[in-house]
Amino acid sequence: MTATVIPMPAPVLLEVEGTSEKFPVRRVYCVGRNYADHAIEMGHDPSREAPFFFQKNADNAYNGETFPYPPLSSNVHFEVELVMALKAGGSDIDAQDALECVYGYGVGVDFTRRDLQDQMKKAGRSWEVAKAFEKSAPVSALVPVAKVGHPQEGPIWLEVNGDRKQNGDMNQMIWKLPEIIAELSKQFELAAGDVIMTGTPAGVGAVVKGDKVVCEAQGVGRLELTVV
Repeated sequence: MTATVIPMPAPVLLEVEGTSEKFPVRRVYCVGRNYADHAIEMGHDPSREAPFFFQKNADNAYNGETFPYPPLSSNVHFEVELVMALKAGGSDIDAQDALECVYGYGVGVDFTRRDLQDQMKKAGRSWEVAKAFEKSAPVSALVPVAKVGHPQEGPIWLEVNGDRKQNGDMNQMIWKLPEIIAELSKQFELAAGDVIMTGTPAGVGAVVKGDKVVCEAQGVGRLELTVV
């Protein structure tokens, strides 16, 4: 083993349903405005323009039962998303071959410091402070493709304290799963361990400490969190 001048950072590992083996995370990519109704509610044109990508840090992804409310914000929003986990990658992947790169799927929440995001947008600055903060990407246990297939449709929803806030269908994605991989691979060289959050339906809103958040992508996974 190569010696390092400081201790190696701990690997980021996600649970996999049905096994004690873990999925190692390399990068976390997110697709912005991939449901037309959400694009509209955020003030954007829902037409099929080229997809917009941004990143979270690998260690923002985690399995857990709590979401720690972050500092510097008083308006943190939930965004439920289908999550893809890759077992292979490359550059300029053809959409017809893209799903061969997928290891499995889960459901997650792209938590966003919306007030800070709005400030960054107005200043023409990047969104990292709003998107890539600690514990901003909780994810359910992943389910291998062999068990779940490649979800193309089915309800995806989120509730806060038992009140349904987001209620969409995965077939409403503007850019479908193979297209997301193909388009993303034009901009980045994808690899095993990459996680892709595929966009959120309409209904995003704020959470406060003490809230109970439950979300599900039908046939894929369920995630329950308490805001602390």
